[in-house]
Amino acid sequence: MELQAENIALKTELAELKILVKYYEEQLRLSKHRQFGASSEKSEYDFNQLNLFNETELVADANTAEPELVEVEKHFRKRTRLTTDKLPDDLPVEIVEHKLPPSEQFCPECDGALHVMGKEVRRELKLIPAKAVIVEHVKYVYACRDCERDSYGVPIVKAPMDEPVIKGSFASPEAVAHIMHQKFVLGVPLYRQEQEWTRQGILLSRQTMSNWLLRCSENYLEPVYVALKEIMLEYSSSLHADETTLQVLREPGKTAQAKSYMWLYRTSRYNRHGSQIDSPIVLCDYQPDRKALRPREFLAGWQGYLHTDGYAGYHTLPEEIVIVGCWAHARRKFVEALKGMPEKDRQDSGALVGKRYCDKLFAIEQDLSDLSPADRYLKRQEQAKPVLDEFRSWLQRQRLVKNAFGRAVHYTLDQWRYLEHYLLDGQLEISNNRAERSIKPFVIDRKNFLFANTPRGAKASAAMFSVIETAKECGLDSYAYLTHVFKNAPNLDLRNPNHLDILMPYHFKTVAAI
Repeated sequence: MELQAENIALKTELAELKILVKYYEEQLRLSKHRQFGASSEKSEYDFNQLNLFNETELVADANTAEPELVEVEKHFRKRTRLTTDKLPDDLPVEIVEHKLPPSEQFCPECDGALHVMGKEVRRELKLIPAKAVIVEHVKYVYACRDCERDSYGVPIVKAPMDEPVIKGSFASPEAVAHIMHQKFVLGVPLYRQEQEWTRQGILLSRQTMSNWLLRCSENYLEPVYVALKEIMLEYSSSLHADETTLQVLREPGKTAQAKSYMWLYRTSRYNRHGSQIDSPIVLCDYQPDRKALRPREFLAGWQGYLHTDGYAGYHTLPEEIVIVGCWAHARRKFVEALKGMPEKDRQDSGALVGKRYCDKLFAIEQDLSDLSPADRYLKRQEQAKPVLDEFRSWLQRQRLVKNAFGRAVHYTLDQWRYLEHYLLDGQLEISNNRAERSIKPFVIDRKNFLFANTPRGAKASAAMFSVIETAKECGLDSYAYLTHVFKNAPNLDLRNPNHLDILMPYHFKTVAAI
């Protein structure tokens, strides 16, 4: 009996060890894939995406000819191939003429004089690096000669002059906008900008540039941020939210290695009245932690649908806020389970079946993308709901094992009540990809500037990033928009809503279109 019991115990231990070995093998394959493999989760329903870091090798095609334009007087012969390259029509044109010297303008056959019969034109794009210019503002002061001669009081009249962007500084609106654009759009840290200015003989320190960014963010961009937040909460019935880590070195009560968070909120496709939004809003909110209190504070008084990932902190929001889960996150769990499997085990595996169910839901959404919200709602009930019911029934029949597939099944079932909420309204989306796309530029920039020094800097960064990303979402040139703000804001009363409206991205969008 003792031997039999010991034998059973050894078999049980062996079975557990086999499961553990499979788990470690799965984690090893997944780790190798994350380190060396492609991170793409594309399927046959995904749109084409360009690789961000290998564009040269990815898109270069030596067999594709450059567009040509051959011009002859009173005759044009145009030969072009399909290309995505396009230059603005308003770019200045610099003309370089190539003529024969007078001594060579004779016919090689009869030695007669040559005349111009036509022209051949070759166009090139010339890029000029940024250059610095000192602008001197000279304000003239006027007095009256007659009063100087005949009166005791002489009136002094001064020519009007705009207020500087920072009093007592040599900063200009263009300079601040350029530095901010380099840092938050192109991801160039201040120390590299300092090096570039030094190479041009301009000694502009990181400390000075930091002071400029902080002052302009606090004085001009934060009022814009507050106004954008009010507009977003008033006119949006559905929003998207996400969060990512941020390291702040000097935060009270925390070590330099502790995590802080940048929360992101953005508008969805439609406004509260069911019309498509043509001026989206993207806002970042710096907070020292990831507590559920943070979205509760930011969204205080708002009611509607909130698209999120599976983070439980969102699930404690007031009942006036309905959480809509993200099917892209659920699908990702099955994709990771596939990547962790040996190649021979992937075909017809549970992970592949789960992924195919998700792909089918996304394919339906792609087919319904051009419909109105009302029609989309009806079609989802007709096409997507049966797939969801079948998928849930299939998930409930799966045996939960301690591996990646088991976690995918558990995650999907656990999030199911939020995942199926996108069926409630045709304005809602199947995923939270809209927020993930908006927060990605910050994540990429974070790899360059790594951390914020103080909470003040982190808050200012949130305001700058919010205004810039909102401008980009509105289709604006972020540098031109920032220049517009810094030129006009010092001369406006930002407590006046009518004055503040001049600085809004949608206002600049209208002005720029004229």
